Amino acid sequence: MGQKTHPIGFRLAVNRNWQSRWFARKNDFADTLHEDYIIREKLMEKLKFASVPRIFIERASARVRVKIFTARPGIVIGRKGQEIEKIKDELAKATGKEILLDIQEVKKPELDATLVAENVALQLERRIAFRRAMKKAVQMAMSLGANGIKIQVGGRLGGADIARTEVQRQGSVPLHTLREEIDYGTAEARTVYGIIGIKCWVFNKED
Repeated sequence: MGQKTHPIGFRLAVNRNWQSRWFARKNDFADTLHEDYIIREKLMEKLKFASVPRIFIERASARVRVKIFTARPGIVIGRKGQEIEKIKDELAKATGKEILLDIQEVKKPELDATLVAENVALQLERRIAFRRAMKKAVQMAMSLGANGIKIQVGGRLGGADIARTEVQRQGSVPLHTLREEIDYGTAEARTVYGIIGIKCWVFNKED
């Protein structure tokens, strides 16, 4: 059996940090964790088209600081900041706590694994050939300075009766080297034939 491990979980405490940073006592841990889940679910639902690869959550007593990474900050903020205020009020109502929102722009979305996977998923939903979509994403990432990229799609590719997996890679993707910065992201394309899963690994060497 192949021993698979999550590339980000594998690197936690080496060169990656947790996406939720807080401490809770034993009795409160489950509730706080569930609260994090609700915050992320609501935000992902609201910001479906804002290209949000990840959300960081930090806590201090009754205050929750949420940092949203996005490739389209304009959509998140809205006109005169209306959208962000609306989101803040909704989250405060759902959690009963004071919410502070920070927006951080993702400068190169083509090098973010989650956004690359989402982009491929979007193209598959528009019925673009999967090989073409993968090739384009790989070339774009490499041209913008990635050291390596690997994209894997699995499902009823091209409407075939038997599901299969296809992989495209370029450059080096050293998954076994803990020191190296490997970004990993997944997405799902909901096509008429069923769901096609996309996994993406991007290797950006730290200077």
